Amino acid sequence: MTQRVHVTDLEAAINWWRERSPSPDGISAAPEVRALAEAYAVLALSREAAIDAAALKPRALDAWLAWYATTPDSPCIAICSTAQGDPICKGCGRTFDEVQHWPALGPFEKRVVWQRITQEGTAWRFNRYAERGARS
Repeated sequence: MTQRVHVTDLEAAINWWRERSPSPDGISAAPEVRALAEAYAVLALSREAAIDAAALKPRALDAWLAWYATTPDSPCIAICSTAQGDPICKGCGRTFDEVQHWPALGPFEKRVVWQRITQEGTAWRFNRYAERGARS
């Protein structure tokens, strides 16, 4: 499976770094922001939604991984319907296999799942129990 970084994750990482390391003069950007922005520009020019992680320069990859470390690891809201036999968890939106294998997934695979369940927006974490999910 190709490991990819979605444009929305690049945007989130850029904004996180901009907040963490604001421009001292209103013009220059932190090295991490510049590295991530370069990858973002590649996506914009190619009109793609994701970039291969292997195409990221080391500084961009390190910056993305630093941002990733600040995100919630699991979408779980402690209401797991896969334990009752549902193929898709009503609480978090993950498949039974995703729930079972979550600890073994790497950051890129986890972000693919996060992207999907966020776009679908049907899991209870996004509606009925949004406040519980916000604490995750």
